Amino acid sequence: MGRILAIDYGRKRTGLAVTDLLKIIATGLTTVPTHTLLPFLKSYTEKEPVDLFLVGHPVTLLNQPSDNLPFVEQFVKTLKKQFPGIPVEMVDERFTSSIAQQAMIDGGVKKKDRQNKALVDEISAVIILQSYMESRRFIK
Repeated sequence: MGRILAIDYGRKRTGLAVTDLLKIIATGLTTVPTHTLLPFLKSYTEKEPVDLFLVGHPVTLLNQPSDNLPFVEQFVKTLKKQFPGIPVEMVDERFTSSIAQQAMIDGGVKKKDRQNKALVDEISAVIILQSYMESRRFIK
C-alpha cells in the first residue's frame, strides 16, 4: 500500500503533499524549486511507495484554461514518461491559494509568514489532496 502524492505545480515553485500509507491523513511534504521537481520525485519514490500522483489542474473561475495550464500539461506528460508505473490524475485546483491563505489566517499564522509563497504552495497541495480524499470517501 502506497501514498498519494499531490502536486501544486508552479513555474517557479511546486508545493507537495502526501497521504499516510493508509490514505487517511493529508500532510504537507515540502515546496521545491520546480526545476528540481523531477529529481526530488525520483528520490522520494525510491524511498516511499507512491500509488498515485495527483496534479492540480489550473483553470479560471469561468472554467477556462489558465496561463499555467500548458506548463502543467507538459509536466504531466513528462511525469507519466518518467514514472510509467504510477498513475497520474489531474484535479481542479480553483480556490486552493485563497483557501490556503484563509486557513493560515484562521490558524493564527503571522502576516509575515503568510507572505511566504512556498508555504502557500505547500498548503495548497494539502488542500488539493484533502479535497480529493474527501470526494473519494463519498463515492465508496
